[in-house]
Amino acid sequence: MAINNFQFSIFNFQKKRGFALLVAVIFMSVMLALGLALSSLGYKQELLASTAIESQYAFYAADAGMECVLYADQQQNSFDYNLHDAENPPSAIVCDGIPAATRLNYAYDDIRLVVSERLSLDANTRCADITVYKYETPQPKSTYIFSQGYDVPCTTVAIPGGARFVSRGISSDY
Repeated sequence: MAINNFQFSIFNFQKKRGFALLVAVIFMSVMLALGLALSSLGYKQELLASTAIESQYAFYAADAGMECVLYADQQQNSFDYNLHDAENPPSAIVCDGIPAATRLNYAYDDIRLVVSERLSLDANTRCADITVYKYETPQPKSTYIFSQGYDVPCTTVAIPGGARFVSRGISSDY
């Protein structure tokens, strides 16, 4: 009888030793899952903060472009419908002493003048596309301006080549 009790107690002892290993593996798995979840959350927060900063740069570029066009229209009368025609387009917008990088579009018809230009801003680190609609007859709102700013240089906007960038737009009518 004594031999059987001895064998039974050896088998009980071996079953209890594996339990500690199982608890250790489960604990490490939970800790690993928690660490991976926290690192993923931190990475997503970093991307979100970076996107918010780039969005703010794009908005500031749009605002700077809008201010340049408003100055050109209201102070210099650059987009007067009666001063321009199909053969005589307005001169390029000059913003902070630098002329517009590119004229994107110019159209003149019986009712309106449409000018679109691309402005290089902030030492060629930001870009803004400006579109001005000026109508022949003064209406309650005879001028419409749309400015779309980008957080990248104008060369990247013109030829993206797979580059990712943020754009924000603002408009004004008067």
